[in-house]
Amino acid sequence: MLNPVDPTTTPAWKRLTDLHDSMTPDLRAWFADDPQRAERFSYELGDLYVDLSKNLLTDDVRDALIELAEQVDVPGRRDAMYAGEHINITEDRAVLHTALRRPATDSLTVDGQDVVADVHEVLEKIYAFARRVRSGEWTGITGKPIKTVVNIGIGGSDLGPVMVYEALKPYVQKGIQCRFISNIDPTDCAEKVADLDPETTLFIIASKTFTTLETLTNARMARDWFLTALQAKGIETDGAIAKHFVAVSTALDKVAEFGIDPANAFGFWNWVGGRYSVDSAVGTVLAVAIGPENFADFLAGFHTVDEHFATKAPADNVPMLMGLLNVWYVNFFKAGSHAVLPYAQYLHRFPAYLQQLTMESNGKSVRWDGSPVTTETGEVFWGEPGTNGQHAFYQLIHQGTQLIPADFIAVANPAHPAKDGKVDVHELFLSNYLAQTAALAFGKTADEVRAEGTAEEIVPARVFAGNRPTTSILAPALTPAVVGELIALYEHITFTQGIVWGIDSFDQWGVELGKKLALEIAPAVQGDEEALAGQDASTRGLITRYRSLRH
Repeated sequence: MLNPVDPTTTPAWKRLTDLHDSMTPDLRAWFADDPQRAERFSYELGDLYVDLSKNLLTDDVRDALIELAEQVDVPGRRDAMYAGEHINITEDRAVLHTALRRPATDSLTVDGQDVVADVHEVLEKIYAFARRVRSGEWTGITGKPIKTVVNIGIGGSDLGPVMVYEALKPYVQKGIQCRFISNIDPTDCAEKVADLDPETTLFIIASKTFTTLETLTNARMARDWFLTALQAKGIETDGAIAKHFVAVSTALDKVAEFGIDPANAFGFWNWVGGRYSVDSAVGTVLAVAIGPENFADFLAGFHTVDEHFATKAPADNVPMLMGLLNVWYVNFFKAGSHAVLPYAQYLHRFPAYLQQLTMESNGKSVRWDGSPVTTETGEVFWGEPGTNGQHAFYQLIHQGTQLIPADFIAVANPAHPAKDGKVDVHELFLSNYLAQTAALAFGKTADEVRAEGTAEEIVPARVFAGNRPTTSILAPALTPAVVGELIALYEHITFTQGIVWGIDSFDQWGVELGKKLALEIAPAVQGDEEALAGQDASTRGLITRYRSLRH
């Protein structure tokens, strides 16, 4: 892998700096002077309609951003990723989440393996398992079919499955529900299993190495609950684990040691990062919930965007353009955060999902060659669905002192159409989606406020500056394919930003230090005085206070 190009040394960066310094954003005037602006800056991406026209974007800025992408070789790095080169430098790994959704007719040999063939071999195994559970053929220890599937994982083994399950609830088979345990706080496990019937509950333990502290701790607690609950009903527990626990893991020896039949372990590969894994075996819970056919449509949605990103020129490449726009805001407007605002209740976990995808990927301060970064990197992703957010934090976006770019996501056809009298409630909802981006873009002048008869002393408080950038994304409906398209869109946005900044977006060493220290501190928390004495004064004081409070 070639060393990263310092973006600040490129002619495009100088051009962008000059454009920023000379720019006085005026979206009102830009739209008035260019009747074709919305059309020119709107794009089709699979089922998604993406309108970039309300961004702080001119033809010159777009052209300079494209030049920047070319000068730091975003297209070349993209091609290297698709080809299976080891672009994850610090872990010396290929980055091939795109292979997870390639059709079975494709072939890609990486490190001596046809990875597409490997993917479809696992997919067929997952689909066969899902069909057995969904049909009732798979039964528990007492012969009853499964009614509840509990997925135990953390990070990418939880955030993706939870988000997609919530997004696609209308597609979940009647008679099957899914629950998710991730937090090592024992409350999470206790609450999720409290009202379950052990005879009809199936657990999926998702841990590639079967060593993840939180996941294995929760798995053992779930196993203890399960065996105790069976015994309380007078049911023999011999062989019960194999009937009620399966694994998403490649550590077959550890899986067997836990009591799971290795034949019921679904593997994935080291070229699949956790936050890119929902379309791998990590999605087994989803294949059970929505069925193999819908899961295949989900994968097809990813692949549609993958093909677009792989083949479109930068000027027509939606994920690349959106990634470059984020660079424009972070590095030139010093935007520290980015709001994702889904006007679709089923997408209520999408912002949380994107937090891991974007912040774990691009929260870095060194480049892939080990040198310090030369720019700001990453941004805080956050958001809430629909009108909930309007009544909470939109004030800051509209009238605060920080520039906060925002992505608005909506669907034309809701899963549950309803009317309030003669009013279509979804249309009322979508009116808010449209109004907010217009208000953020065009604002409200002092003269417009005065014209409403507002007292002069409160005119300033009711002025909206406008020129707050937004992207609007509209889909026909929240289908499995659309959810796949949305995820892949942000994956490639994140990739584009990482290449511009010269960072390895596919490692996550920042996650490791706290986990290591937790293991070292645990003996002190548990009463080891020597371990306690070795802690810093603050940690020692907190542990001492905790131990005095614990009953």
